[in-house]
Amino acid sequence: MKNAIILSGSGETPESFWHPYVKAELEKRGYEVWLPLLPGNDEPDINKTLPFVLAGGKFTEETIIIAHSAGCPLALAVLENLGVKIKQAILVAGFCTPLPGDVGGNAALQKSYNWEKIRENCKDFIFINSDNDPWKCDDKQGKAMWEKLGGTLILKSGEGHMGSNKFNQPYKKFSLIIELVEKQLWQP
Repeated sequence: MKNAIILSGSGETPESFWHPYVKAELEKRGYEVWLPLLPGNDEPDINKTLPFVLAGGKFTEETIIIAHSAGCPLALAVLENLGVKIKQAILVAGFCTPLPGDVGGNAALQKSYNWEKIRENCKDFIFINSDNDPWKCDDKQGKAMWEKLGGTLILKSGEGHMGSNKFNQPYKKFSLIIELVEKQLWQP
């Protein structure tokens, strides 16, 4: 059965931004969708979120992972630890290195990633970043992940963080994600 896992960012819940919209649209298309409230969602810690997702998630060749912000380094860590090659990973406003102002690092990140293992465990990577992300989860971060993993890099000019309460970006719908799931840019 087709399934999707949606991983939220820092301070987000299953009701945040475009998450309910994407969940509902995928369910209409026959996907089983898991959109959990991650432990310590206000201050994500990879040592807590990674075991939670690995234990609670269903991972098959038909799985799609969709992540936002701090959910993206979590998605990378999940992919590094799988024993199966999933169908697709869509990382929105993601990052893979400490962000400006991350004094002492960022607990949502691993210290390093096994990029080869991550690449082996996913058929199709899509990175969606903006050129003006207020937290600097921007085009440079998207390009850094794309350079390590390949796939498709989409730069959305002027779109900020694509969901932010602090910067008043409600982003209630995100039809591009649904289009990307349906079009499957990768070739089997």
